[in-house]
Formats: sequence, C-alpha cells, structure tokens
Amino acid sequence: MFTALSTTHAKGRTGDQQEIAVWTGQGCILTTKDFTILEFLQERRHHFSEAYAALLRAKLDGARVVLREDAPAHVATLNSRVRFRTGDEHPQTRIISHDELQGFVGLTLPLTTLRGLALIGLAAGESIVLPRHGNSHPEHLMLEDVLYQPEAARRKMRAVARPALRLVHNADAIARHSPEYSDGDDPGPSAA
Repeated sequence: MFTALSTTHAKGRTGDQQEIAVWTGQGCILTTKDFTILEFLQERRHHFSEAYAALLRAKLDGARVVLREDAPAHVATLNSRVRFRTGDEHPQTRIISHDELQGFVGLTLPLTTLRGLALIGLAAGESIVLPRHGNSHPEHLMLEDVLYQPEAARRKMRAVARPALRLVHNADAIARHSPEYSDGDDPGPSAA
C-alpha cells in the first residue's frame, strides 16, 4: 500500500537528531492557502517545539502545492473533518482548524499542534511517525479517512445544476388591480 519511507533528520538545540518518518504514497499535498499558512507558522517556529519545527520544515520542503480546485478529495486540508488513529487506540474524528477555537474542545485539532500539522496534506490511508515529547517511543498516526473537505464540497456545489428562478409573485400587478379610494368617493355618515 505504501510505496516508500521518507525520513527527515533535524538537529535540535541540544544537538540530538530527531527523526520524523513519513510514509509516502502521494506525499504531502497542500493547497496554496494551506502552504501560505504553514509558511507563516514557519516564521513563528521559535514558539513551537523542536519536533514541530522539524516537521513543519519537512512539510514545506516536500510539499506538492496545488490550487484549491485541484486538491484531491481524499487529502486532508484546513477545515477538513478527518478520522485518524494513533497507534492501537480507537479512531478519533476531528476538524483540522487554523488555531484553537474556544468552546470546541474535542471537535477540532488545531494546526498549531503536532498532530494537526502531521495530518494536513496527508491522503487517506497514509501515516506518519512522530516522536513523542520526552519519550523515546515514536507515535504512529494514521489518517483513515477524510470525511469532509471544503474544497471538494465547493466543487460538488458548483457541479449541481440549480433550477432557474421564476417569478411567483408580482407586487406591482396587485397594486394595479386594487381599487383606489379618494376623498370624493366616500359617501360619509349621511349616506347611512
């Protein structure tokens, strides 16, 4: 299923090499918007862990950048709802978000987290191995499915033939057929 194993080595501040291995089928595919956001995060990399900065650099260096209209529907993009599995744990479903969203605990996976960054650009069925913070055991993360992708949904909406609009009510026609009353037509109380 997977064709190759690509490994990236990055030296951290301690001089130790951290290894981030990415299973590649199609490799990392990013939309132009997602790539731009990752470039912005790269400028702020000193705010993140060494593992995050190394993975971010690997994503930017190895990404194939496509227009939003050309993003394959099975690739995780920003605001995609994805189902992924960490090791042997039960699958989780999250929306990859730009940043932490207040009140949406358990629904989103921010791009500013190692897992959020790891999943963006992966295709369904691909996986990535991440080092754990302070632990020698790597974390195996697999993208099982992309349940919703905004780019694919946009393409689908454009492809659906919409019915032509037709006029069902004309307010001007009603006004022309209404009787008009004037002060001279009112017989007044004496007529009663």
